[in-house]
Amino acid sequence: MTIPEPGGPDALLWSEVPDPVPGPGEVVVDVRATAVNRADLLQRQGHYPPPPGAPAYPGLECSGMIGAIGPGVAGWEVGQEVCALLAGGGYAERVAVPAGQLLPVPAGVDLVDAAALPEVACTVWSNVVRLARLAEGETLLVHGGGSGIGTFAVQLGVALGATVVVTARAAKHERLRELGAAHTIDYREQDFLEEVRRVTDGRGADVVLDIMGASYLSRNVAALAADGRLVVIGMQGGRKGELDLGELLAKRGTLAATALRSRPTGQKAEIVRGVQEQVWPLVEAGRVRPVVDRRLPITEAAQAHRLVESSDHLGKVLLTLG
Repeated sequence: MTIPEPGGPDALLWSEVPDPVPGPGEVVVDVRATAVNRADLLQRQGHYPPPPGAPAYPGLECSGMIGAIGPGVAGWEVGQEVCALLAGGGYAERVAVPAGQLLPVPAGVDLVDAAALPEVACTVWSNVVRLARLAEGETLLVHGGGSGIGTFAVQLGVALGATVVVTARAAKHERLRELGAAHTIDYREQDFLEEVRRVTDGRGADVVLDIMGASYLSRNVAALAADGRLVVIGMQGGRKGELDLGELLAKRGTLAATALRSRPTGQKAEIVRGVQEQVWPLVEAGRVRPVVDRRLPITEAAQAHRLVESSDHLGKVLLTLG
């Protein structure tokens, strides 16, 4: 799925491109499914170019079968079912992937649904667990709880023994409570800061996972508990905000901001190993599962982009091939 010119959903064009060839340390995956991420929407609009060396078309994760193996790759076999974290190129029949970014399809997960896992699992684990060190008994505040990131973060937080509070549209609250959220906040009608203070008896959240950026910055800091950790992973609410360093200092708070797509392959491989070791057992035990709103043929990618832009979905929207 190429983007000849940046624009709206109809800028996506299903066209023929050269087949990828696996380089040293790479495999080629015959794609069975991919997922729509916010980064794909930004790339289509011309705001988020792929990193150097990545395919020019969208798709940050996929599932499928290994079709070819490059020099220096061990531990993988042609025909093996896998899912993968990508720097781009998932909207295609085939994609070349560094072997360190491959994951086996977890036991009990359908091959197509496995395409909903790599990006969210790596994003949530690397930020909530590895960076913010969420611990049992703590409170996790997740913004955008109805998204792919949000639905995964709710489940992982609960599995780790945390109390999870989410912001989301009211229509999504019941499903989020089914996933384990202890408290749901309608960000359209309620002030999340007041609600977080209320449900924590004024203590605040130990960890905040934020997709909004500038528009939520001051309230996120105010919502932190003492020694709290705020991790910003998106800028849907803008790039520039005002930070009260005095408030952050008084709380001994930590503010971090991360991106996954632009990380070097070595760092991605390290994150993928951590996910396989610590998250995959939870998936295979059924404590964390992919949440899929719907599957659409990849030829209907424009419709899928419109759906994700509307935020009317819950979980991931998948694009299927074959």
